[in-house]
Amino acid sequence: MTEFVLVAGMFTGAHVWEETAAHLVSAGAGVHTVNLAGLDGRPGDAVGLETHIEDVLAVIDSVGAGPGADGGIVLVAHGYGTYPVLGAADRRAERIGRIVCVDTGPGQDGVPALANVPDPALREELVARAGAEGAGGDLDPPARDAWQRWGSTAGIPEAALDRLTGLASPQPLGTLLQPLRLTGAVGALPVTGVLCDANGSSIAMVQQRVDFGDPALVPLAGPLVSFFDLPTGHWPMLSLPAELADVLLRAAAGEGHHLVPPGSAEPPTHLRPFVLDVPQLPSERHGNVDLCLPDADGPRPAVVFVHGGPVPAGVEPTPRDWPLLQGYARYAASEGAVGVTLDHRLHDMAGYPRAAADVAAAVELVRADPRVDPDRIALWFFSGGGLLAAHWLREPPAWLRCLAASYPVLVPLPAWGPVDARFRPEEAVAGAGTLPLVITRVGREMPGIAATVEEFLTAATKYGADAEVIDVPNGRHTFDALDRTEESREAVRRAMRSVLGHLTG
Repeated sequence: MTEFVLVAGMFTGAHVWEETAAHLVSAGAGVHTVNLAGLDGRPGDAVGLETHIEDVLAVIDSVGAGPGADGGIVLVAHGYGTYPVLGAADRRAERIGRIVCVDTGPGQDGVPALANVPDPALREELVARAGAEGAGGDLDPPARDAWQRWGSTAGIPEAALDRLTGLASPQPLGTLLQPLRLTGAVGALPVTGVLCDANGSSIAMVQQRVDFGDPALVPLAGPLVSFFDLPTGHWPMLSLPAELADVLLRAAAGEGHHLVPPGSAEPPTHLRPFVLDVPQLPSERHGNVDLCLPDADGPRPAVVFVHGGPVPAGVEPTPRDWPLLQGYARYAASEGAVGVTLDHRLHDMAGYPRAAADVAAAVELVRADPRVDPDRIALWFFSGGGLLAAHWLREPPAWLRCLAASYPVLVPLPAWGPVDARFRPEEAVAGAGTLPLVITRVGREMPGIAATVEEFLTAATKYGADAEVIDVPNGRHTFDALDRTEESREAVRRAMRSVLGHLTG
């Protein structure tokens, strides 16, 4: 019998696990929930991370000897709970068979849980409060309509959200400010991550960061680490309790998806070839901007392709040299337009203002080129670059003849934390007027991203925007590199025909 120890996240207690625990018990597992000090009715004064580590240790030590307890306890943590779980597992590594982290990143030695708070302004506020009041205070739990600040509430039934709010407790500040201290013993234990993609995280997104060589995430491609995706928000124990129980049982059995380490035989997604075979045409480099030139006389319309992200600084090759973007630029040039790729500085979630300035500067460079008709420009955004469309939607200039977006993010995802309020296309579309919009939507999209597209299209309809949707029913995110099917090729052709038609019509 596998023994599970379940540890809840911020503001919550053992009650959030009730349905998932019932499913585990019915499957024959042993289940033990941890009541963390300050979150279970006990006073929270002077409670720190170390207190919560001791709470988890007490439960581990209470699990009697047996097949599941003899080195095989599965520690399950949600959100903040990862920190006391890692601290306890480091001290009882011989008792632990696996750690499961539900919709949270791994903690690191010397780093407090505050680092995982998604809102940078809130992080600064808490540090300032601790400096003024000490670490003995509390952080008030969210109001019913404010849980979204801490993670997506997608899928939580209304009654469950009411109960979550009614039973929520203040979080002792010391638990967020005290650094996690590890000896390294926990590093030898198997770990499974359960990613909730409606909250903005998925196996594909983590794999992409590993492919980019992100030093913080490359270790996740090791043999001891596995992953599962769940199509829900940040609280799967409330929104998909049976499905979460199934994932926990599978994780305990050693199942799960393993990431591909950098340098494997198969190229990563961003280096796979464009779905269409397009001719090689002359290209010129101007700073961070490349122009792919058509074999045509006179000033020509231009299509500026804006890559997604975030892409860590220092990634080589840079996005403008990725086969996908080069393929789109050459395709546009083969049809008589100037194809433009550029590198912009969307390296993290704070980078949208920098990236927007880079895109605006690139557009001005392109419009100033004598081979370009400055009054016939289209902008085409991809993936996380979709938020950059907001500037051009809000007050479209007369020379902008079309705005396109492929598998875009059009509302900031919850796991990203706050993004500058200027970058909300679903609000900016109110000003789009008659600007033609061409949205390529994939049927196998990550639920969190798909929801942003639907929210945008609802707003576009409300404000009477001219939006054409090109559906790729079997397409995945980055289908134009991943899915080499006729459906994919035709979707790209349709989108390009539409964009060029608005430039030349």
